[in-house]
Amino acid sequence: MPDLTMLLIDLAAITLLTVAVYFQRHRRRDLVVAFFGVNIGVFAVCQVLATSEVAVGLGLGLFGVLSIIRLRSSEISQREVAYYFAALAVGLLTGLSQSFSVLPTVLVAVIVVALAIVDHPALFSSYRHRTVQLDEAIGDDTRLRAVLEERLSGDVRALSVQHIDFVNDTTLVDVRYRAHARTTRTAGRAVRAALGEDVAA
Repeated sequence: MPDLTMLLIDLAAITLLTVAVYFQRHRRRDLVVAFFGVNIGVFAVCQVLATSEVAVGLGLGLFGVLSIIRLRSSEISQREVAYYFAALAVGLLTGLSQSFSVLPTVLVAVIVVALAIVDHPALFSSYRHRTVQLDEAIGDDTRLRAVLEERLSGDVRALSVQHIDFVNDTTLVDVRYRAHARTTRTAGRAVRAALGEDVAA
């Protein structure tokens, strides 16, 4: 009878990663299906490849091919790219092991825990990224920064003007900023209220 330990570890890891961490925070059902499908598919193929002498080379080749196909098929955020590669890595680590092995298991745990921590909503919660269209054409960077800080209620850390239209009097700008503490607290309360949690001061 084949050793199913690594399969169980893989299923536990991908369930924690996609359902307990990703879906609870971002609520995209389609990507949960994608993460599961890629992970299980990679695991199954790697189990077959593991019996070959060229298993590692084929595994890395598979990793690269799947990455190119998936990343070119639709636009996903950088955060979701991280989850996608994590699902691939977990499938490879567990799939290339024919029986229980400590190192792959530890590495799988590190991947899941690391993403759970670095993607936590409380981490860098005051830093935001927006693409803003202003109803005036502003060519001066200093004035543009001041206008953005007033309208976004935050300190602008970086900005990049995408388009200035002097005919229609508009400015399109990509801005990264740190929201003021009061704004962050207000947003946090709004999120908790939407989730039905207690919003006591």
